[in-house]
Amino acid sequence: MTSLGAVFRPQLAPERLRSVARLADDAGLEELWLWEDCFREGGISTAAAALAWTERVRVGVGLLPVPLRNVAITAMEAASLHRMFPGRAILGVGHGVQDWMGQVGARVESPVTLLREHLLALRALLSGERVTVDGRYVKLDDVALDWPPEAPHGGVLAGATGPRSLRLTGEAADGTILTASTNAEGVRTARRLVEEGRAAAGREAGPHRLVVYLLTATGPDAAARLRAELTAEGVEAVPDLGVAGDAGAVAKAVERLVEAGADSVVLQPTADEPDPEGFVRFAAEEVRPLVSVPR
Repeated sequence: MTSLGAVFRPQLAPERLRSVARLADDAGLEELWLWEDCFREGGISTAAAALAWTERVRVGVGLLPVPLRNVAITAMEAASLHRMFPGRAILGVGHGVQDWMGQVGARVESPVTLLREHLLALRALLSGERVTVDGRYVKLDDVALDWPPEAPHGGVLAGATGPRSLRLTGEAADGTILTASTNAEGVRTARRLVEEGRAAAGREAGPHRLVVYLLTATGPDAAARLRAELTAEGVEAVPDLGVAGDAGAVAKAVERLVEAGADSVVLQPTADEPDPEGFVRFAAEEVRPLVSVPR
């Protein structure tokens, strides 16, 4: 059965997170996803708070931009979340929005190289390995975590869009996060490219989780809000992108993505969603019962 989630968008003030997270937990939503968009909420701090305020909902961060972090810090923070909240934290990394990275002096010449080095080192550290590496960007000298995760933690996910990055996630990550600019055909293409990367790295065995955001609007003005957001993002010409309507329409859109290869679909409200708590309740109580596509 596919997992269903919802996004707490960082356009909302951090103090709104508590009520949204608790509602997601109480309503039975499987996943609540957070973003670390510059220059809004921090991903790890908000994830830790959301996990502490709740009991069972899984909390994902999609994603942490690696140019902002030494990989040892990423590993320490990830391991702490996994030990304090076993089985409930989901962490994704990516090369970040390059304009934002430039604003803070963190832009690198080869974002893909940095992401590969960060992923390989991060996964090794979280596996309890002692790591020495002298890469182009990642340099570790005999580093091991004192407190690595005790139980299986679902691995490290990575965000990707283009073919090169998608093959990289298959090669070096345990799962892939796709943006809301991905329709069902894009999911099929992404799955194929990820599998090519896995095959090239000899990693065909075992699962590789594909998480897809689905831009979603509901309510009386849903269609207009969806069109406005697609236009603002410059993707209004992409067919079958996003969904506006009632629970039945949203569930069908979710199932199309699952049938295309998604393991987890995360409903992404529009930036002007008037009722974030109501959106989470809609996802958990109205859409979730209608989604039944097995994986």
